[in-house]
Amino acid sequence: MTTTARTTGLKVQLRLADAWFTVCDLSTLTPGRGVAVLLPDGRQAAVFRDRADRLYAIDNRDPFTGAAVLSRGLTGTDRGRPFVASPLLKQRFDLADGQCLDDRSVRLAVYAVRALPFS
Repeated sequence: MTTTARTTGLKVQLRLADAWFTVCDLSTLTPGRGVAVLLPDGRQAAVFRDRADRLYAIDNRDPFTGAAVLSRGLTGTDRGRPFVASPLLKQRFDLADGQCLDDRSVRLAVYAVRALPFS
């Protein structure tokens, strides 16, 4: 899920079940890079900000190796779709829907993400 954020002083939130969970300040996200965030249930998400200020959040666990490393992967685009490539085996995952671009039978969890002003 994506959103666009064009101002400073914003907090990034992920949708978990029926509530929004604050994960970081937008200023901590460097465009083109990801950060790992620990969720209340012990899982991890990888949060990305692209150069157009769109936000994405996917599961941080690489389904091919079991390692929590996707936040450290390289980002790019394929036919206009943003992706992250696993730093281990290089499979690419669509940041918008979690689909593995190299193995259509594999899909990651995605999270709705938004940026809101601090209250």
